[in-house]
Amino acid sequence: MLVVLLLALMAPSPFAQEVQHAYAHQEADTLRTLLSRAESRSDSLLVRYRLYPITEDASLLDNLPSELPDGSAREQALLSGLWSYRAGETSILNAVQYGRRSANILERARKQDPDDPYVLLIEGQSLLFRPAIAGRDPSTAAARFDRLATLADTAIGITKMEAQVWQWLALREAGQMDAAKQLHERLLNQTPPPLYRQFLDDPPEV
Repeated sequence: MLVVLLLALMAPSPFAQEVQHAYAHQEADTLRTLLSRAESRSDSLLVRYRLYPITEDASLLDNLPSELPDGSAREQALLSGLWSYRAGETSILNAVQYGRRSANILERARKQDPDDPYVLLIEGQSLLFRPAIAGRDPSTAAARFDRLATLADTAIGITKMEAQVWQWLALREAGQMDAAKQLHERLLNQTPPPLYRQFLDDPPEV
């Protein structure tokens, strides 16, 4: 019985794969449909985390719980990412509060499972985008994304392409230009889907 349960937990999620496909192809309407179909808290958090960067619809950040005492590492990481988005939507005073909340939730996620793919993804993003005074560290971010790339084949809803696109940006920000250039060329040769192609052509400001 235990083996069956473990296999069920490790099996790829068709829902998460649909979310990843819609995200990578910038299909906001499809993501909204998936949000309406989300049957679990984890699925809802995942779609909101993917849909917000595409639409910047602030209503997706309404009614976020301040914590998830019973949440998995993955749910904690996704909630941390959503609070980080919300910090960018608000006043400077609230941004500090929300940013600290995001960091605290992420730390709880790391304590639960530092190798969960979503923990690695969102921790890497946090290390890349946080202010220098708060511990910005693109070199460590690159290492997190590199680790994520080794897990992405079995991760739920995260592709190796996504992990390496983020790794490329982190390497560039860390000043590792030769490694970044080689990875950039390799990714372009793989014909990335629209979102990742746009990311490689016109990366976000860090």
